[in-house]
Amino acid sequence: MSCAKPPMIWLRMLWAMSEPAPRLTNSAQPTLIGVMGVMIEAFAEGALWWADERLMIVADLHLEKGSSFARHGQLLPPYDTRETLERLTQLIDRVAPATVIALGDSFHDIDGPMRMAAGDRSTLKRLQAGRTWIWIAGNHDPEAPAALAGDYVDELAIGRLVFRHEPDNRPAAGEIAGHLHPAARVRGRGRSVRRRCFVGDGERLIVPAFGAYTGGFNILDQAFDGLFARTPTAFVLGNDRVYAVRRAGLRAD
Repeated sequence: MSCAKPPMIWLRMLWAMSEPAPRLTNSAQPTLIGVMGVMIEAFAEGALWWADERLMIVADLHLEKGSSFARHGQLLPPYDTRETLERLTQLIDRVAPATVIALGDSFHDIDGPMRMAAGDRSTLKRLQAGRTWIWIAGNHDPEAPAALAGDYVDELAIGRLVFRHEPDNRPAAGEIAGHLHPAARVRGRGRSVRRRCFVGDGERLIVPAFGAYTGGFNILDQAFDGLFARTPTAFVLGNDRVYAVRRAGLRAD
């Protein structure tokens, strides 16, 4: 799938960057999502937890996006990496995974690891200590992160599931991917709310972007056309739980 997007889609993406990240709470309730019969918990923070494997999955951290924009004269507050790692720390401390899979675009560009502040690098090092850490190659970070621990792979298969960055154009039973930054606009009671979401049909699942400066594409957008064999469900991130919403409850932006 090409990463190229029509100009209107990019405008929507830039608008969505202003959306606040979901608020972390101590009472976050997991929701189970099935992928090829494998039941995985979806957290309101935008991560997946495969309890049987003690495996946590996050997508599209886009660390050092702020500093990348600054290099090109677009000034953003330079705290996105710190905020993203703080949210990731709370999740990892809560579930203590044996393995973490980062589904690509973990850094906004290949030089991102070298621009990390010493404190952020130290935080990441602590998160990686004592566990397997797998970096999946993304279109923003096609090379292994410089001077950072962890294994770097194009994709990874575990049992019935395969983890990759970009969803495959072809049927891909068991695929868990990122890249598209899925979001949903949910309607009801005379108003609507737009939030990041997981989206899946039981055979494939696309994970929302976790990074602080990422935003999302509406899952009714053409970028998602043809990816699902059946009508998918949006698993929308609330403040402390994930809500399953059928297509009839969604609207375009």
